Amino acid sequence: MGVRIGRLRRRVRIEAKCVERNEYGEEIITWQPVATVWAAVEALRGRELTERKAEGADITTRIVIRYRDGIRPSMRVVWEEHVYDIQSVIPSARREWIEVLATEVER
Repeated sequence: MGVRIGRLRRRVRIEAKCVERNEYGEEIITWQPVATVWAAVEALRGRELTERKAEGADITTRIVIRYRDGIRPSMRVVWEEHVYDIQSVIPSARREWIEVLATEVER
């Protein structure tokens, strides 16, 4: 998938989950920023959305960023008031881009 730089118009924050324990031994989940990058954020529509749902995936959004190591499905992407759980990370063949398939979640 070729992507033009001009499409990367959204500033998104990639965050990693951090699990700590409080004094009672309860897990406390926080999110730590990993990177802030330019991205294209697109809602899936029509046939592509139907195909993803047929596969059993609850993917609603495609986020495209320049290639970078370390992006994993255990992370999330935050754009404005939207939060997306990463479901899949697909690097381009030449490792120029990463296509992140994600599900929008309630904050």
